[in-house]
Amino acid sequence: MKFGVFDHMDDAGVAPGQQFEDRLRLAETYDRLGFYAYHLAEHHGTPLGLAPSPGVFMAALAQRTKRLRFGPLVYLLPLYHPLRLIEEICMLDHMSGGRLELGVGRGVSPIEVGFFGVDPGNGPRQFPEALRVITQGLSSDVLNFEGEFYRFKDVPMVLRPLQKPHPPLWYGVTTPQASIWAARERANIATLVPAAAARAIADRFRAEWTAQAHPTDPPPRIGVIRHMVLADSELEAQRVIARAYRRWRQHMEILWTRHGHAFPLALPQDVEPLLTTGGAFAGTAAGARRYIADTIETSSANYFICDIAFGDMSLAEGMRTAELLGSILPILEKLG
Repeated sequence: MKFGVFDHMDDAGVAPGQQFEDRLRLAETYDRLGFYAYHLAEHHGTPLGLAPSPGVFMAALAQRTKRLRFGPLVYLLPLYHPLRLIEEICMLDHMSGGRLELGVGRGVSPIEVGFFGVDPGNGPRQFPEALRVITQGLSSDVLNFEGEFYRFKDVPMVLRPLQKPHPPLWYGVTTPQASIWAARERANIATLVPAAAARAIADRFRAEWTAQAHPTDPPPRIGVIRHMVLADSELEAQRVIARAYRRWRQHMEILWTRHGHAFPLALPQDVEPLLTTGGAFAGTAAGARRYIADTIETSSANYFICDIAFGDMSLAEGMRTAELLGSILPILEKLG
């Protein structure tokens, strides 16, 4: 069992430079406490994503941490020229000593990809083609490719990643059907659905992984993402999560509302329903230990991803959550 961190880098109400520094300080803490990896979302034109170029932030992260793995969750592949992204992936992998985790996707928001002149209707075809170009380029001396969206002939691949054939792939899923593609591509998965639904995803993913005869040592990561706030008292943790979640939830929806689109995710406006149903946690370290163990048992996940800093969470509040989680990680890592 491993533990990671997920971050939208949404606007916390401080100057961007200060927010970046606060997140880097938190990353240093995750590194020190033994978290496995840090995963950063990519968003554009919205306060949900103040790190729209995740590679820039991750370059700094590579220098401020020693053991913590990290990566985008996800790079929005239709927004990148494949050659530039191949080069960026190689640089980050070498700068970090081989700690990059490569999350890929096409983007959940048609509004955001539309800002770049990309037709979201092409996503189901363009995204897998872009991934084929990137994985081929990362593992070849010369890139030759002929497809619907991309064509390359005799392009020298001077930079190669440190991890062979390429950094581990990640894909975000919300349904068992989506996990089939991920398993076929040998991609680890992460989901934020309820624990019982996560088990259905995990079961289908493992079945397809076995059917493809992929290696199982080490096993692929199956992650569940949860908002987590820990404090010295349950009351204090609930006060913090209620305030910070509300701001984060507004950031999630703001672009959809402005453009007259229905928000596609079933997320309550306030956090109380999530706390009641186990979709988030606020409390003490002892309570978190029970909550995480129950979530892992129900979901059968082998990777628990904590959303620690969100909304207007202060650095001190995020640090306290991280430190208290760190105090129980050695026990929880023995699960599963």
